[in-house]
Amino acid sequence: QVVESGGGLVQSGGSLRLSCAASGFVLDNYRIGWFRQAPGKEREGVACISTSASNINYKDSVQGRFTISRDSAKNTVYLEMNSLKPEDTAVYYCAADLHRRRTYYCNRISEDYDVWGQGTQVTVSS
Repeated sequence: QVVESGGGLVQSGGSLRLSCAASGFVLDNYRIGWFRQAPGKEREGVACISTSASNINYKDSVQGRFTISRDSAKNTVYLEMNSLKPEDTAVYYCAADLHRRRTYYCNRISEDYDVWGQGTQVTVSS
């Protein structure tokens, strides 16, 4: 399973770092995605990272503000979020694609990920 943490309430322009910790498998062996869902909106892919971090990509609206990274020693993937905007408000989920081991590319298609966390709320006030 994966468990997210690090969400909270922050003012516009502020920063948060979300964590995605895994148990029962080694995160490094699988591609990981961060997704978010705002009230009344569809879930969208925010960022993804392949095994070995050889491929990373971001949703256009977060490019340059968000950074996804791995910490192998902690079996954790992070999403560093800077210059937060009210439109970033959502429940953020991390997900792992356990069907494809050692994949050197990633995508932000939610159907490709099969292990999901419970989500962490991020609220950005204006």
